Amino acid sequence: MPTYNTVMSVAVGAGLILLVMLGRELLRSPGNVVVEGWSLAFGVLGTILTATGLHMTLTWPLAAGGFPFDNIVFGETSLAFGVLLLAAAFYLWTRGRAALERADATEHLQAVARPVSVFVLGMGLGLVAIAVAGVTYQLFAAPPEEPISGAFAAYPLVEAIFMSGLIALVGLGAILFPFAVRSGRRAARTIIGWAWGLSGVAFLLFGAMNFFTHIGLIVNTMG
Repeated sequence: MPTYNTVMSVAVGAGLILLVMLGRELLRSPGNVVVEGWSLAFGVLGTILTATGLHMTLTWPLAAGGFPFDNIVFGETSLAFGVLLLAAAFYLWTRGRAALERADATEHLQAVARPVSVFVLGMGLGLVAIAVAGVTYQLFAAPPEEPISGAFAAYPLVEAIFMSGLIALVGLGAILFPFAVRSGRRAARTIIGWAWGLSGVAFLLFGAMNFFTHIGLIVNTMG
């Protein structure tokens, strides 16, 4: 059973962190932004998330292991984020330099992002719904055979709260995104920065750890 939500988690975490970093650069010194570097970074992460998310969304590989809901939780959300990152990469590569040379660079980029903010809002609401489902149905509990996370197998609510909290944090930032791309919304941008920054670090570290825990789970259940 494929369990590539390891690389998905690392890519999601890196993507969230990079979005916060780019947003800070655009607000502080848009003229110093090297668009090629950001475009390449978003392109790499977007390709990984789009490919794995699309496969998981269409084939439901995690259903065979008894976790069909994970195909929705990880597959569809990763697909959406991946396509958004690819769109950002394409725009920055083709139009980014010209946009940043404008006198109103920040305001122009906000205007460019406003139409897609409707989709970001919708996905944010979806993430909050996933978080509520995670706690309600105590999802995300690791089996006892999995190292580290499996220590909480008898307490499924622990990992349910942890994962649901991270997902809700990303959702909060996404819900506020339409407000952040409008002028004079400093509070919304600050909240998004903290929400996506903290959740991004957590997803990146959690995904990196899962390379060990998932390998351990496979080894412990091979016999």
